[in-house]
Formats: sequence, C-alpha cells, structure tokens
Amino acid sequence: MPASRFSTRPGSGTVTASPSLADRIEDLLPQTQCTKCGYNGCRPYAQAVADGTAGYNQCPPGGSEGVARLASLLGKPIIPLNPANGAERPRPLAVIDENVCIGCTLCMQACPVDAIVGAPKQLHTVLADGCTGCDLCVAPCPVDCIAMVPVTGTATGWDAWTPRQADAARQRHAQRNARLARERDAAERRSATRRAATAAPAASNADVGSTSAAIPAIQAIAATQDDAAARKQAIVQAALERARKKKEALAAQGLGPRNVSNVRPAVQAQIDAAQARRRRLGLASDEGATCTSNEHAAADPKPGIVAAPERSAKSVEPNPQDEDRKPHAGA
Repeated sequence: MPASRFSTRPGSGTVTASPSLADRIEDLLPQTQCTKCGYNGCRPYAQAVADGTAGYNQCPPGGSEGVARLASLLGKPIIPLNPANGAERPRPLAVIDENVCIGCTLCMQACPVDAIVGAPKQLHTVLADGCTGCDLCVAPCPVDCIAMVPVTGTATGWDAWTPRQADAARQRHAQRNARLARERDAAERRSATRRAATAAPAASNADVGSTSAAIPAIQAIAATQDDAAARKQAIVQAALERARKKKEALAAQGLGPRNVSNVRPAVQAQIDAAQARRRRLGLASDEGATCTSNEHAAADPKPGIVAAPERSAKSVEPNPQDEDRKPHAGA
C-alpha cells in the first residue's frame, strides 16, 4: 500500500485512511454521476477507492486515461478498464423526441445534474451544455423517446470531456442534492404538521366542541389529497395511452424509437426496474399483466378517459327477461 493513503491521527497511535485522499481521487473523476462504477455518484466511488473497497478501473467515462491518472495517484500499475462497468465510448448527448414525449417528468427526476427542464404534461428539453451523457434518463422513460447521440466524434474518455466541464457537472450535482434535501425537509415538515393536527384533537378532551369542528376539516383535507392523487393518476394513464397509440402509428411508418434495439443487459435491468417501480406507483396494472381478459378490455380506451373497473361475476345478477329470450332445447 502506498504511504500516501494513510496518516497517523495526532495524539493517538491509530493509523487511518487519509481524509484528503477521497478528495484527490474525486478531482480525477469526470463527474458524470453516471453510476456505472456501481456507486451512487462520483463522490461515493472516490470514497470507496480511497477505502480500498472498489477498484480504480471502474469509471467508463474516464476511460483508459482516467485509470492511468488514478493509478499514478495511488502508486499502482495501469490496468485495463473493467468491462463489467461498461466500455469507453464517445460522449453522448440525450435527445428527447418531442413527437413522442408525454411530459411525465420521470427523466427530470432521474437526471443527476438537473440538465432536463420541463413541466408535467409539457414537452421536456435537454440542456446540451449541462448533459453529462450518463444514460440515466433513458430507462425511466415510459415511451422510449430519449436517444443518446454521440457528439464528440471519435474522442473518448478525457479526450471527450474537459476539467472545466467536470467541475461544472460537480457543482450542478451538488446543487441538485441540496434542492432534494430542501424538498425532503419541507415534505417532512408538512407531514409532521398533518400528524400534529390529527393527533392534537384526539389527545385533548378539554374542548369537545373544538375537536368536533376540527375532524371535518381534517377529513376534507384528506379527501382533497385523495382526489388530487386520483386525478394525477388518471392524467398519466391517459397520456400513456395516447403515447402508445402514437408509437403504434410511428412504428407502422417505420419511425419507431431509436434506442430500444441492441439494449445492453445493464440498461435492460434498469428498464425492468423502472417498469417495476411504475407498477408500484400505480402507473401500470399488475393484474393487467397476468389477466388476458383485462388486457383485452382495456386495449383501446378513448384518450383522456379512464376505463371503469370491471365488475366481478358475483355482482352481476341474471335478468329474467334475458332468460326468456334464450332458445330452448328442442325448440
């Protein structure tokens, strides 16, 4: 092990990993935040390399030159890029097909550097200067309208990416993490406020009148939230149906999506995970995936209209008049 990886904590005989090594490793990473290394961002990967729990050849965007830089820092031999993490390639740019995009915002949520702008039910756009080519927006897209287009010719690795771009990507990633933290804190405060409003009347019996008056208000708030969630789900379902029909029309013209052929196993695994996540969120019916009768019943709903749930066979009673109209045997 190189001596630079370790330092002795003042006042003790404990030898610990140098706290600055992870920073120095992170400075040598391209900051695409693509997670191809197996970690949730460049910083966690840098920390894992510094701790000796990850190899220094797991960053495809950095390529062979990135491996050489890390090897020089760590005092280790230059080794090939680990193919399990991906291949070195020209840097791509995410391009959204505006004819297919349904404005679901899933790609915006997946982008690690907030390089996609848009709004629910509106066309999304990729900020070319901010896109790191990480591919993370491709798998969550329910209509496969995102293509990764190479934009650096034959240049790969650090030849396709500059230190200035890496620093800008790191800053955007930090800003995104800060934004998500603020949103989580705000959501937790709202949740705590709702819990307090629900628990306070039940905990105090001093003022029965005020408690009785508070319960309808709380129930009204809950009903409003449920209605909003139902409307949102209906809108998404209708948008997905419109996109499905549009995709069928484009496929009939030979203009299908460009990013669904020769899918790598890792990308297919992300797609499968995204589909499972959408089913958990209620964006796809698990029953519809196993019941062919439900699939045929919901095959062609009109755009913007959510099909009513099927009634079970037990809930349908025979009509005596229908029985009379049936032909009798031997008639």
